[in-house]
Amino acid sequence: MIKVFLREKQLKHGKRGLYLDFYPPVINPETSQQTRREHLRLYIYDRPKTETEKTHNKETKMLGENIRAQRQLELQAGVYGFVLMRNKQKDFIEYFRQFVESKKQNSQSTYNIWSAVFKHLKTFTGGSCCFGDVTENFCKNFKEYLQNHKSFGNNTASKYFDKFKSAVRQAFENRLLPDNPARKVKSIKVTETQREFLTLKELKVLSKTPFKYEDLRRAALFSALTGLRISDIKKLLWSEIQHSKEQGYYIRFKQQKTGSAETLPVSEEAVAWLAERRLPDEKVFPRLMKWQTMYLAGWAKEAGINKKISFHCFRHSFATLQLTLGTDLYTVSKMLGHKDISTTQIYAKIIDSKKRTAADLIKLK
Repeated sequence: MIKVFLREKQLKHGKRGLYLDFYPPVINPETSQQTRREHLRLYIYDRPKTETEKTHNKETKMLGENIRAQRQLELQAGVYGFVLMRNKQKDFIEYFRQFVESKKQNSQSTYNIWSAVFKHLKTFTGGSCCFGDVTENFCKNFKEYLQNHKSFGNNTASKYFDKFKSAVRQAFENRLLPDNPARKVKSIKVTETQREFLTLKELKVLSKTPFKYEDLRRAALFSALTGLRISDIKKLLWSEIQHSKEQGYYIRFKQQKTGSAETLPVSEEAVAWLAERRLPDEKVFPRLMKWQTMYLAGWAKEAGINKKISFHCFRHSFATLQLTLGTDLYTVSKMLGHKDISTTQIYAKIIDSKKRTAADLIKLK
């Protein structure tokens, strides 16, 4: 049986530090390595002179003793540095399911990603997997399963595997695994993808080309002028489009993808592409349906544009045009609602030059 002792170590300036001595050594849950000592970051006076110093020593030793007793209980309960045998038999699939459900409080898109990872984990394991099965080789094999899946690409596999690794790490921190088996398994390297975008000339041609889905047409051009995602445009209310003499037009909304509150300045031209203003709680694009986006390529073809475009292409166009026309990378990143500027840097690779300017430089009329 492992015993825990409270020890003292001589420090500088007439003080002694308190630490715990484990014998025999245990596995440190922070490093997965064997450890003999745990420094408590508590000190006592080597030779207390005043009543205050004597009281400090007495109370600090009592605190150290309480921590020692707690560690001894943790060892006996099997939660410090190792996992009881019964944990190995616990259902990892059920743990993962509950972990995914806890993500409901995040954005819908984040929850959807976690749900997809859970779905593939169930398929990979056949729906049966205990914590004892979650080894380094298990993690490697699941990584390979994701990389070889035919229904999604490399970057999606990378995203899914990182989520899986996060859940495994959390299981380790919850003392359900003796170590983190995914720690040594490298993430799937993200490959750079080609982002299709429209030139200013092409956007102008599109703006003059009729389209049977008027709300989609207006929404696409509005995205090209604001950088908004279709998920945010689809739920946009008239009350969120505001105006002041000092700031002009701006949108105050919560991003569907990240859940973060945003204030986005928009140009007068962007607002001009909207329909007639209605009641505050009504949607700006009430007839916009995501399934309609499959017809965007046909609209582009009608305009003489031979590009495979999606709705997200208009957001890409906003970013690349802003950078091309001189808006700095930091400002574009903020306008797109990116949390990490490295995400925005992808657009910087598309263009040849940058100049400083603002959103009003994009003109469709």
